[in-house]
Amino acid sequence: MTSPSLKKRGDRMRSVHFISGLPRSGSTLLAALLRQNPRFHAHMSSPLAGMVDVLLGEMSSRNELSMFVSDEQRRRVLKGLFTGYYGEAFAAEVVFDTSRTWCAKQPVLSGIFPESKTIACVRHVSWIVDSVERAIQKNALRPSFMFNFQTAGTVYNRTEGMANGDGILGFSYNALKQAFYGEHARQLMVLQYETLVSDPARAMAAVYDFIGEPPFRHDFDDVQFDADEFDARTGMPGLHKVGRRVAAPERATVLPPDIFRRFENEAFWLNERANVRGVRVV
Repeated sequence: MTSPSLKKRGDRMRSVHFISGLPRSGSTLLAALLRQNPRFHAHMSSPLAGMVDVLLGEMSSRNELSMFVSDEQRRRVLKGLFTGYYGEAFAAEVVFDTSRTWCAKQPVLSGIFPESKTIACVRHVSWIVDSVERAIQKNALRPSFMFNFQTAGTVYNRTEGMANGDGILGFSYNALKQAFYGEHARQLMVLQYETLVSDPARAMAAVYDFIGEPPFRHDFDDVQFDADEFDARTGMPGLHKVGRRVAAPERATVLPPDIFRRFENEAFWLNERANVRGVRVV
């Protein structure tokens, strides 16, 4: 059955799905693998989530003219945003849009694309913090956008900034919990970084099964992805660098022991008894 989603010119339909979850948890690697399939389009984070927020605000009651906008019109406007953004530049039959915000927008996405699925990439939180701090230290001569290009502070300041509710980790973590326990959880799959890098064939097979697409033979020894220009502009060259071969990294943490231990028990998705919505965790 073809998913109702973005209509291309002609009779063919384009399916839309979403990549979300926690930072530094494999979303770029997942996109790099998905784009090996000539039927798919996937990339790093797009601006669409922010554009959806702006449009929702402009169509809300803070605008006195919103009385002329019905919910059906809101749905059409938001769906049209995707149509306009992707347009004819992408010949793909299946589009994956990436943003950490999508987990917080599951009710909106369900209203626009009721057959869409969201793949939430996760990782043990201690190693997420380690990955960010490793990138900061690697680019010590280039202040990062992640911390508003501030040059002062320590790993403790940076960790607090990431972990608070508005931080790049805290917000996405809370958004993931909202989606995991919310009423639209049937549209969510949790993909662990640990599975993706150690058993990519099983991980990708689960993704295809979840979105209802026929299997595709991926090449895990020749992965291609280039975001060098974007990374350089953010002050973090190599931030989205993907290794040519999918492999599990083996390394010691750069974090002080107390910071690493702080997040050891935050992988709530591993608690089967608490998975009351039956979310698929791979």
